[in-house]
Amino acid sequence: MSITLSDQDKSTLRTAAYGAVSLMAAATGSPHKAVTNASIALTSATGLVGHVLAAKTKDIELKGKTVAELADRVLPALTAAMNLLGKQVPAEADNFRSTILLALEAAPVHPDKPSTTTAEMARKITAALDAASASGSGAEPMPAVGQAHPELQKAIEDIVDSGFVGVSLRVHDERGEWVGSAGAAELGGTAKPPVDGHIRIGSNTKTFTATLVLQLVAEGKIGLDSPVTEYLPEFGLDERITVRMLLQHTSGLFNFTGEVYDDGTMVLGIPMPYGPAGTEWMDNRLKTYRPQELVELGLSKPARFEPGTGWSYSNTNYVLARLLIEKVTGRSLAEEMQRLILGPLGLSGTVVPDASPQLPEPHAHAYFRYDDAGEQKTVDITRQNPSWISTGGDMISTTQDLHTFISTLMSGELLPAPLLAEMCRPHPTGIPNMDYGLGVFVVTTDGGGTVISHNGAAVGHAALMYSTPDGSKTLTAALNCVDDADLSIATAFQNAQQRLVNEVFCGEQAATD
Repeated sequence: MSITLSDQDKSTLRTAAYGAVSLMAAATGSPHKAVTNASIALTSATGLVGHVLAAKTKDIELKGKTVAELADRVLPALTAAMNLLGKQVPAEADNFRSTILLALEAAPVHPDKPSTTTAEMARKITAALDAASASGSGAEPMPAVGQAHPELQKAIEDIVDSGFVGVSLRVHDERGEWVGSAGAAELGGTAKPPVDGHIRIGSNTKTFTATLVLQLVAEGKIGLDSPVTEYLPEFGLDERITVRMLLQHTSGLFNFTGEVYDDGTMVLGIPMPYGPAGTEWMDNRLKTYRPQELVELGLSKPARFEPGTGWSYSNTNYVLARLLIEKVTGRSLAEEMQRLILGPLGLSGTVVPDASPQLPEPHAHAYFRYDDAGEQKTVDITRQNPSWISTGGDMISTTQDLHTFISTLMSGELLPAPLLAEMCRPHPTGIPNMDYGLGVFVVTTDGGGTVISHNGAAVGHAALMYSTPDGSKTLTAALNCVDDADLSIATAFQNAQQRLVNEVFCGEQAATD
């Protein structure tokens, strides 16, 4: 079979190939060497691809001075190039992909510690290649060499069978990366969930927020053991409540989303989807709440215990953390998150939505089932205003960005070592095999090992985020489902978490000091 490429087609291939080289060069500390080594790898291509890439200086348009600007130009070109070749001669598409990956390997990294930025750029380039290669045939994205994980594919298929609409999973370990999906992106549909689609990450938001607070501690703007009332005197908080207590859920503050006490007594808070207010939440799912309203609601109820004398998970703590960040910096949470985390890590798929109900494409859909005058209705609630939960769980991300964030955090690149140690220091919660640090759960696996985690659910969406304490192995996942006021999916969700943790981390040994 022959293939004829137009001049524009050839320009697309060259821009994609040499653009990938330029992106890697921008991400390394030796740009000239990166370009030289990687260009040699590109010109080693054979066949039609080799012929086109040999004329590398002609018709290559690489606009943009920053890495982000280059990425906006190059990543779509990589997708277009793979689609172009894949539709006509799949063998040449494979040749092109292999050539690009060879070029990426030729780019130098620091001899002692590979750059997270470089590794992340390589992953984004690989993802662009794989997403394109999968789009034409409906096949799963090609995993990295040696990454056959049939047990992971079986696990996510079983999770779908347990009641979820769809699941996408991303695992990074000593063998590289594995990505897969199962189920459907929409009820009644046949398309699988996008492997790097946007998802409402729920309480994973707390880990981002805690990290941001600790970064401000490192900058000297916040004292970890300072009374919160020194920064936010307007709320009249108990002077014994410290910043640490907010992050560790030891403040005793009432959870504005409601509390269930040890004797089974339930005290309602803001209308939320679970429990007797489910229908009310549905009717008001586009309503905007101010963070101050949520805090004031939490403070209007009696505290659960004296500050520092117990542990109780409370979203009120993290809305106060948001207001603390904004007070000491004079900037919005979104601006500070961009300055200290999203921008430096290149987390382009992660959003601090505030009151926006939109979920960026691509995404799997979220659903809610409720009783409407005695009739059960299931509605698409992908579009919802997350201000009702605020920093307790409002952020949007992708499995790729969650991986980058948690692996970078645990490898010590976002926080000084003493603060990272404080973050991961376990505090008893009363939950079996699950203690709490500062914005993270410290989980003991069935095999006796330790993983750092935070998971989250956000009405029809859920996200998992796990890492070894050194960031070398991670599991991130996105799930979409039909939620309801009775939390019917809760048991399946707990089982899904345990199944995946056992599959990925069962061999981890207990962490040592």
